[in-house]
Amino acid sequence: MPGRVLVLFAHPCPESFSAALHACVVETLTEAGWEVDDCDLNAEGFQPVLTEAERRGYHDVGDNIAPVRTYVERLRAADALVMVFPVWNFGYPAILKGFLDRVFLPGVSFRLEDGKVKPNLTHIRRLAAVTTYGGTRMRALLAGDPPRHCVKRAVWHVCRPFKMRYLALYDMNRATDAQRATFLKKVRTEMAAF
Repeated sequence: MPGRVLVLFAHPCPESFSAALHACVVETLTEAGWEVDDCDLNAEGFQPVLTEAERRGYHDVGDNIAPVRTYVERLRAADALVMVFPVWNFGYPAILKGFLDRVFLPGVSFRLEDGKVKPNLTHIRRLAAVTTYGGTRMRALLAGDPPRHCVKRAVWHVCRPFKMRYLALYDMNRATDAQRATFLKKVRTEMAAF
């Protein structure tokens, strides 16, 4: 039974293919019965920079959420998380990296117990990433494919979802209309069954 899904979108241009993927994700999840919390980080003006004061108070559980309270509340209310973003320079766009730095805090996404990270977002039972890479899969592999590993290891670890999907269109710089349409269809199919 669908619940509430937080969709994190990280691309500044509404005419981008990432924006088309975002629209497909939101529309399909809505049609499938999910209550969608659509968080367009750029449109909302999310500030990605972890300030000096925030870093100094990073481990002050409780007080550390004050600057990003509304985002923490949205994350805590979610049963599922879908991240839609392009891969730039083999990493997340800065705004998405900043979201993870500022919102995935001690006491929010994880607990520190005897110096070990323990998952704290275990209410998020489904996790997905929908992304594009300018380069080929081989180029990404040669660079270590950090975004894939961050989602499938770090974000996965703090959630421990029972369902995980990482949907990537590689070689976007040379993708044809047909390849983009095929990927959109794949995303729609995956989100309908999410």
